[in-house]
Order: sequence, then structure tokens, then C-alpha cells
Amino acid sequence: QVQLVESGGGLVQTGDSLRLSCAASGSTFSSYDMGWFRQAPGKEREFVATISMSGDTTYYAASVKGRFTISRDNAKNTMYLQMNSLKPEDTAVYLCARRLTRTIVTSQRYYDYWGQGTQVTVSS
Repeated sequence: QVQLVESGGGLVQTGDSLRLSCAASGSTFSSYDMGWFRQAPGKEREFVATISMSGDTTYYAASVKGRFTISRDNAKNTMYLQMNSLKPEDTAVYLCARRLTRTIVTSQRYYDYWGQGTQVTVSS
């Protein structure tokens, strides 16, 4: 059974930074591509970023490209999302997930195991 646990969320002001973590257990973390999604109240879950198993390939949603950085430390079974220049529209629950396909995909249907999420709130 794969378990993913997010942490690092909080309440920040516009322009601040946060680093989210996703700790994995129950599978060979380094054998899977991973991703971050977010869901704001009343909105559908949306793709944020994804990273290959080795960490050498990343892909971002247009709304966060240039501000967010996805990374991973396979020795620590942990994935990260560094979020800079945060905006109120970044407010959401952020979830990490394991990607099923080697091809970069942004649809949540191609991600199987999910964490419970961590709340990020950006005040204006």
C-alpha cells in the first residue's frame, strides 16, 4: 500500500514563498514519476507540476511556470514543491500523487495514489 503525506502548507501573504513536501512510503519511490495538483473551493482539481522518476524531466502548468519548482530526493523518498511569488489565486489544497504513465500527462485520471493534501492560503 502506497502512502503519500503532504506537509508545509500555511497562511502567507502575496509575494511570499512556501515549500511543500510529499513523503512517500510503501513502494519504491524512485521507480515512479510523481505530480502535484491543487484544488480550490468550488473548483475542479487542477494540475500543477510533474517530475520524472530520476528528477531530470519536469513539466509545469502555465499558471505556475517560472514561480514554482518541483524536485525530489529519492534517497529521502520525498518530493518537493517550492512556491515563490505566491498570489491569492494560488490558494488551494495541494495534493501529491503517483503518476501511472511514463508519458507526461496532466489529467488526474493517470495518477493513482494520492495524499490527503495540505492547505495553502495566500492573503492579499
